[in-house]
Amino acid sequence: MLDVAVAYNRFKFLGEEFLTWLWFVIEKDPVILKKADPDLTSLEIGNRIVLEKRHKRSVERITIKGENAGLEEAMLALQKGALVAELNLVYRSGEQKWQFTIKAESLNLSSFKIPKTAAPESPEEMEGFILEKIFLYDKILQFLDKLYKTFIKYRVATRWQKRDISLIKNWCRSVL
Repeated sequence: MLDVAVAYNRFKFLGEEFLTWLWFVIEKDPVILKKADPDLTSLEIGNRIVLEKRHKRSVERITIKGENAGLEEAMLALQKGALVAELNLVYRSGEQKWQFTIKAESLNLSSFKIPKTAAPESPEEMEGFILEKIFLYDKILQFLDKLYKTFIKYRVATRWQKRDISLIKNWCRSVL
């Protein structure tokens, strides 16, 4: 069995590849997103994206933030070999909106904002209020879990090296 630190260092690239693939899927193949969650209305890049390119002894980091920020510099960084290290996403389902950031290193979620819910007006309504909040958090967790499983299936298939990497590289070049 692998030591936790060894396994972490050996496989930490998967988070960066997942977020880079997810950006590609958002732009080029949203059918994959709908398969993960049929209730999905849209999934968009939010107000922050961080890319990193690792060198032997250093890490080059590019951060793009702000509402409606252009992603041209991010695409240029991808072309030069950077991968997505953090990605802010906006998930919409019907009239509801979630916003959160995923960090590639650990796949942790932060800055999580769920749709507003009505506050309980009596102690009897507290249980329903709590269950609704749990449901709203779990909806995103289940969606991301399905997406990650889909990514891993693509990643370990022979088509990843033969086809998918070329598609992602072509996408990067075609945007600029």
